[in-house]
Amino acid sequence: MDGIIDLGRLDMDPSRRSVLGVALFSVALTVPDWPDVVGRMEAAQMGVRSRLGMSDVHTVTAMTEQLSSMDDQFGGRTARPLAASFLVNTVAPFLKAGGREDVRRAMMSAASDLCYLTGYMAVDEGLHGLAQRYYLKALELAGASEDHLTFCTTLRGMSVQAVDLRQGPVAMRLADAAAASSPQAGPRMRAFLAGQQAHAAAQTGNRRSALMYLQEAEVAMDKAEARGKVFGSYAPASLSYHTSQVRYEMGDVHGAVAAMEESDRLRYGIYRRTRVKERAILAERQLATGHLEAACKTWWLALDDYPLVNSGRIDQRVTDMFRLLAPHLKNHDAQALYQRARDIVRPELIPA
Repeated sequence: MDGIIDLGRLDMDPSRRSVLGVALFSVALTVPDWPDVVGRMEAAQMGVRSRLGMSDVHTVTAMTEQLSSMDDQFGGRTARPLAASFLVNTVAPFLKAGGREDVRRAMMSAASDLCYLTGYMAVDEGLHGLAQRYYLKALELAGASEDHLTFCTTLRGMSVQAVDLRQGPVAMRLADAAAASSPQAGPRMRAFLAGQQAHAAAQTGNRRSALMYLQEAEVAMDKAEARGKVFGSYAPASLSYHTSQVRYEMGDVHGAVAAMEESDRLRYGIYRRTRVKERAILAERQLATGHLEAACKTWWLALDDYPLVNSGRIDQRVTDMFRLLAPHLKNHDAQALYQRARDIVRPELIPA
């Protein structure tokens, strides 16, 4: 899989590879029940791993879970270099190794999931062209391994990227393709897909379809929650976020604020990066409805977590915050927030 090597090397800073390797193995040591994970990765890097086993697949899966958790907590800029290093130094050699056909398919599936995650991290950093290359590699590997779940998840991720870039028709095509590629989806997966279809439809101005898909997502989520909550998957907080986005696209800013407040209330605490980003969005919308003090309070909460998160999307929200606050600096709350932000955000984001 030379394509993964080329892609990963493109994404890596050569001057940092040795450092990244040390950091990566530190992450590996936190994976439970895999005390020999470092040894297997070292063997893959040295080219001595000639035959794949399911233990190698589990290594990639476990590391992907760890990297995903790092992304959730610390942002794409922190986690993506580690993911790129792991792809180049460990996953690519695994993909070249021999083994039973079922094991090779399982490895391609695991690699596909990691490529999707790395693409998502690149989106978080604002590297959209790079993200699309990772997403396309994820689709290629998912198709080769007949992994329908990662295939449709990647298409949905591409739709999320497109809708965030205000490319509504593209986002709609990708969201529909994701739904079509998973015809046997369970209720939670159906909510996951329909929520994105609702957001994309709303951005294209198709109010009827947006409301239809949103209702479908709500019904599916009710069924999913009745079967038991699943930590780490599409949850009520995610649905409230999509509800907020649909309402905002349709011009209901007050409704968008209420739904985003509900999303913030329901969200699990470990999703720090998402919490900061969505609180910033909430503050922008509170300000748009004329509630300056409420917006300042929400931005203040977002800044509590900001120093721990390294994310291009969040940096853009901070830049927007400075711009939006500038006309209101005679207000005590706005002035205090503005000064606090100047004290803690990255220097390049502070207005001259």
